[in-house]
Amino acid sequence: MLIPGFATAEGTARFRNRFAARLPGHIREAQGLWISSIGMGTYLGEPTAEQDARYREAIQRAVSLGVNVIDSAINYRHQRSERAIGQALAALISSGEIQRDELVLASKGGFLTFDGEEPPDPSAYFQERLLDPGIIRMEEVVAGCHVISPKYLENQIDTSRRNLGLETLDIYYVHNPETQLNQVGREEFFRRLKAAFAALEKAVAEGKIRMYGTATWNAYRASPTSAEALSLIDVLRVAEEVGGKDHRFRALQLPFNLAMPEAAVASTQRGGRRLGTLLQVAKAHGLMVFASASLLQGQLTRGLPPKFRSWFPSMQTDAQRAIQFVRSTPGITCALVGMSHPEHVQENLATALAAPITLEQFRAILQGT
Repeated sequence: MLIPGFATAEGTARFRNRFAARLPGHIREAQGLWISSIGMGTYLGEPTAEQDARYREAIQRAVSLGVNVIDSAINYRHQRSERAIGQALAALISSGEIQRDELVLASKGGFLTFDGEEPPDPSAYFQERLLDPGIIRMEEVVAGCHVISPKYLENQIDTSRRNLGLETLDIYYVHNPETQLNQVGREEFFRRLKAAFAALEKAVAEGKIRMYGTATWNAYRASPTSAEALSLIDVLRVAEEVGGKDHRFRALQLPFNLAMPEAAVASTQRGGRRLGTLLQVAKAHGLMVFASASLLQGQLTRGLPPKFRSWFPSMQTDAQRAIQFVRSTPGITCALVGMSHPEHVQENLATALAAPITLEQFRAILQGT
């Protein structure tokens, strides 16, 4: 039995009200929802039962400390991250600690994935599970690992819904679409992207997802002359072609952190007569932007230069300083942080006890980096 419902303005406001006094500026409005400035990522970790248990505990702890954004992808830990989230949500909701409409749940599709663990013969596995039933065709696969055909995305959405135990996903991303761009050329890439977006608009109409977007790595940060660069304006044009002016392309996810600040500082995107930053163009089109790799897979949790302590005087650890930078960046909706251990949840969420830094302080930090 799938849990009905989805994130709503009323539900997320109810969640915000529980934490507003203790966590100033932590839960902010975007797309009519109230969204925590720190969200939980579930990418890291081995595909083991022990890691599953840690994630379940970490998720429940994060929600109790003011996180209402949980992000995953079907291929994370061979589907085990989604399943751990689903188990944690079921426990939280059944206990009455949380209601479904208070949480923003996101997942992604595009990469081929195993089921729980790597099989002895991966080729035979994909032949039996995907090729023989006609879910994918070989000509749709690029780089040996990536498919964004409508039939495959429909299959992956339904599988993610079962893994998570949810009737409706709040956000669904096409996962690293630039993987296709690198292999098939721009004309064919945009043909495939248009078909993918049409499938996602259909999923919205069917109540399987509420909105969609793209989760990228290099595509929006790369120089416009790069072979893997994507123009957000071109991507939005495709969404409008299939969904009209009221299309449901509403969210972006991309790396943003102290070591990778391009979304805020690099003019990679067409936004009018001249190039602008990704965050500027996203804001102009009312898009939510979720920062992945806020701690750069743990590399920013220690060893930051001493000057960072003066920039973030209320923060006690380098992890908190790195998170504070991301969540304070104008245009960033939510800083996603991988948290698979309850002790990491406690440390990282302590960041939200302080208000985000001001715009003036943020500009001073950019000038000093």
